[in-house]
Amino acid sequence: MNKILFFIGIFVIYSQKTLIAQKNADQILNTNKKIAIAIHGGAGNFKKRNLTPEQENAYIGVLDEALTSGYNALQKGGTAVDVVELVIRKLEDSPLFNAGKGSVFSNEGKNEMDAAIMDGKTLHCGAVTNLRHVKNPISLAKAIMLDSQYVFLNGAGAEKFAKLKGIELVDTSYFFDQKRWNEMLKLRDTTKTSLDNDKGQIEEKESISKFGTVGCVILDVYGNLAAGTSTGGITNKRYNRIGDSPVIGSGTYANNKTCAISCTGHGEDFMRIVAAHQVHSYMYFSKMSLRKSAENVIIKELTQIGGRGGLIGVDRKGNITFQFNTSGMFRAGINSKGEKTLSIYK
Repeated sequence: MNKILFFIGIFVIYSQKTLIAQKNADQILNTNKKIAIAIHGGAGNFKKRNLTPEQENAYIGVLDEALTSGYNALQKGGTAVDVVELVIRKLEDSPLFNAGKGSVFSNEGKNEMDAAIMDGKTLHCGAVTNLRHVKNPISLAKAIMLDSQYVFLNGAGAEKFAKLKGIELVDTSYFFDQKRWNEMLKLRDTTKTSLDNDKGQIEEKESISKFGTVGCVILDVYGNLAAGTSTGGITNKRYNRIGDSPVIGSGTYANNKTCAISCTGHGEDFMRIVAAHQVHSYMYFSKMSLRKSAENVIIKELTQIGGRGGLIGVDRKGNITFQFNTSGMFRAGINSKGEKTLSIYK
């Protein structure tokens, strides 16, 4: 009898502790309502006349779907890192953007994809470059962050690690897109390249089909920040060129002390000014706001060296900023007040 009472007592104590733990978890979710999410689909110099209403609706539709999925996941308690992966996978799966399925072609006629992700709480990060068979590069970047002793893996070695971790691999034919192939052929015998959404090097209106690098930044219900970026690079690139997207601190950065940043544009220039980390530095050392810091990086520093592109950012208070010095940037977001942004042009 005493043994029965003893075990009943243990069960009651365990049940009470479980209920308390669950209550505390619920309180964490309920007390921090400052969730925020922002995404981009590339920046470039393009004009409204280059897009038909149907095309505009298609791109806005994909952005809105990805945004809504991410926001709903955050409301249910999803972590910043997991939701960044969720959102970017949706954009990678769309042929409309220069990432994953919609990646552009190099001079050799290959798709060479890059991605990076960073956890603002731990400063852990993962990055990949020159992938040819990974269906969702952002998932491999996350696997490297969580399950590897390294930060940055390249090409065949990265894909070997992907196979080891059960990341989905596909035949290169999965990434083929006729319009992007045609764009590469127009530049193949030249030294010119083409930026994500930029008309600069291709004169035909169909150049607008090269929609760009994708990114996502998040503040979750636990007060943690995360950032991720994924890209197919630039059309007609040579020598396995790598841009800023997978370079931690240049195209992607997150730190709970300040902000989460994802960049898009001419990668070489973003690397020269270490753009994503520079926003953090303005905020951390100069105590500037997210918006002012991002303006300093994009409107001043990037423009001064002749660079073009933009960035999205979210700070630890749930403020969001979209900064770009081009004529447009595909962008969407919901800030801590629930205010929604869906836009293309400046």
